[in-house]
Amino acid sequence: MYTNSETEQQVAEFLLQIKAIKLQPNNPFTWASGWKSPIYCDNRVTLSHPTIRTYIRQKLTSAIQEEFGSVGCIAGVATAGIPQGALVAQEMGLPFIYVRAKAKEHGTGSLIEGEISPGQRVVVIEDLISTGKSSLQAVHALRDAGYTVAGLAAIFSYGFDVATDNFKEAKCPFITLSNYNALLKYAEEHNYISAADTAVLKEWRIQPSTWGQ
Repeated sequence: MYTNSETEQQVAEFLLQIKAIKLQPNNPFTWASGWKSPIYCDNRVTLSHPTIRTYIRQKLTSAIQEEFGSVGCIAGVATAGIPQGALVAQEMGLPFIYVRAKAKEHGTGSLIEGEISPGQRVVVIEDLISTGKSSLQAVHALRDAGYTVAGLAAIFSYGFDVATDNFKEAKCPFITLSNYNALLKYAEEHNYISAADTAVLKEWRIQPSTWGQ
């Protein structure tokens, strides 16, 4: 498994710095799933910051080359994985495609947009991994279309056990530039949160679906 502690900490710093990640243990967010959460992550914000955008693009490229070797195409997961994936494909000089959340209801009815030869070895790009469900929908769609999925790369992961289990079951390796544990370490060391806040955030990480109820 790809790990780079320097990159983990640098990405955590960037995401906190530009408020792509917000930590509010005393005023939790409500996710679309209905979960209460002391953290909110929107990595699309990185696209508005050229230096950070470049760093992420370069580190994703390096991680893909180190972990997955030679690949023939990059695929983005709609919607937030599309711009990140396009940037990585440009950096690597590779074709780019993307996978919709569901097939178009008009025209060609496409689920996968773009054109590459079947059998191509593909790396999927996602911005964020929570449970892994939407990411793996894209992986299965690509496999069903005849592509070989080498693995998936993302900017950040909450590190949920359910995600690890889901990717293992799907036989799809994945890598992330940073993760929840690295984020908490950086946030506490640099006074984004207190020790008491850290305890709350660790508690949420253990039982996210029932926390705050």
